Amino acid sequence: MPVECQDAALKAAKPSPKEIEMHGKFAWNELMTDNIPKAKDFYARTLGWTFDAFQVPDSEYWIAKTPDGAAVAGIMSLPPDDPEAQPGWLGYIQVDNVDQRIQAVTAAGGQLLQDPFDIPGVGRIAIIADPSGSVIGWMTPPVPQA
Repeated sequence: MPVECQDAALKAAKPSPKEIEMHGKFAWNELMTDNIPKAKDFYARTLGWTFDAFQVPDSEYWIAKTPDGAAVAGIMSLPPDDPEAQPGWLGYIQVDNVDQRIQAVTAAGGQLLQDPFDIPGVGRIAIIADPSGSVIGWMTPPVPQA
């Protein structure tokens, strides 16, 4: 799709003021680790984070919170089906419409690594790589129901 058509389609989506405010900003970070208890202990002792369990199927996931209670990150185990996976952080950038935005990824020299998928109550997420190979998540929060 030509860039002009992509831009027109994105404008037609009419994002909310909050989506416009957050579009293009980092919205979430996740740590994938082979030792969740050790990671939680480290961030609790160094940053004062606390952790709440978050239900996800077939996995352990923790929401990290600052001392004032703000949710700032997730911590989860490395994927068991990927022996090459290494511990590390993955950031997520909020976009106004992940399905429309990923159409421009390959045209701009990037690569779609994981098709968009939904996480109930969290939003719609795609994993991409930029032209340098750096991996990032793009996410669109769920639309509030009226």
